[in-house]
Amino acid sequence: MKYGLLNISIAPMRADPTDTSEMVNQILFGEQYKVIESRKNFSKIRLSHDKYEGWICNKQLTSITKEEYDNLAVKEKHFTTDVLDIIKSDSFQTIVMGSVISDLKEGSFTFNNIDYTFEGLTTSGKKDKSMLVENAMMFLNAPYLWGGRTPFGIDCSGFSQLVYRLNGIEIPRDAGPQSEVGTTLSFVEESEPGDLAFFDNNDGKIVHVGVILENNHIIHASGKVRIDRIDQQGIFNVEKGVHTHKLRLIKSII
Repeated sequence: MKYGLLNISIAPMRADPTDTSEMVNQILFGEQYKVIESRKNFSKIRLSHDKYEGWICNKQLTSITKEEYDNLAVKEKHFTTDVLDIIKSDSFQTIVMGSVISDLKEGSFTFNNIDYTFEGLTTSGKKDKSMLVENAMMFLNAPYLWGGRTPFGIDCSGFSQLVYRLNGIEIPRDAGPQSEVGTTLSFVEESEPGDLAFFDNNDGKIVHVGVILENNHIIHASGKVRIDRIDQQGIFNVEKGVHTHKLRLIKSII
């Protein structure tokens, strides 16, 4: 088994080992992974934090030892909270919100045997449930991007995953597995701000997720990260005057 981590700001994970294959996810700076299959130009990896699998270009792969992988797994993780930040070593490098900085001490950290300084804001540890809404609002108007996990492009489950990450809780990557976490609520009226609402298609498959807000509203990624109304039927788009997503269930994660 080989191990690795991402030492650039963002890298795409693809469904198949080609540059033209669909992007199914993104890796952020500081996230670590296991290499489960290697080919000439691509490697299939499994992320440490959510076990998500996909193919990454070998030019963006940075190998580490099993000992380094295990050490990173147990170190305290800090997550960046500004839309865009800069880390400094012998040069400057940008990183995006939700990037992982392990073992940050007095504005410095060592990553893949390189010493960095960092002056930005981070969060670590579990936060009060009320912080989930504040986390979600930081992504408002971010454009929709299938497989995206950044304020510059994000999909519905990438959005909910990062909202919870900034609150100190790791949840699965996709909406279906996310719907299996937590406690099921019977009605919208039982929900609290920060709970997750899930929506299905005509085949009954979970295809969408959003974060519940106060007063029967929801924030979710659909075209962009936007706020709409929610009722027992689903998401109601006031501009279009129609329900756009059919409610399947609501989950309290915290």
